Amino acid sequence: MRKTGQTLRARLHALRATTGAAALTAGVWLEAAAQQVGDLPGGPAVNQLNFHPPVTRIAEEQHWLHWFMLAICTAIFVLVFGVMFYSILKHRRSVGHQAKELPEPIWVELGWTIVPLLIVIGMALPATKVLVAQKDTTNADVTIKATGMQWKWGYDYIKG
Repeated sequence: MRKTGQTLRARLHALRATTGAAALTAGVWLEAAAQQVGDLPGGPAVNQLNFHPPVTRIAEEQHWLHWFMLAICTAIFVLVFGVMFYSILKHRRSVGHQAKELPEPIWVELGWTIVPLLIVIGMALPATKVLVAQKDTTNADVTIKATGMQWKWGYDYIKG
């Protein structure tokens, strides 16, 4: 029985070494491939972390909406995790501690129901405005009639 256990350990050690070598090789290969990528025409710049600079009014509104939503979500994240970590550190007790029953006031229940509702409404209104502006085709540059056929699509350019 002892010999089988030692053989199994040797096999596991060899498997770990092989897996580690494969991971290292893949990492080196990916790094080399990433170094070869340059700026692509019409695409994002290398290390670009945000949208392209907006050119149209719709793109400006989308860009603003992106930052608006990000700010709200970041504030919620910081607030929730701040309260959570404060509560963890402030109210920790030893194992077996019996917590006392605390009645919750109705204003607390209403608060954590109404505040998220107001936040969602505050985020939905500008998002709806931008979405409706995207779908506005009253002043279209080109009008295209697309016709579905059995194995293909047909396109007729009506205006433009």
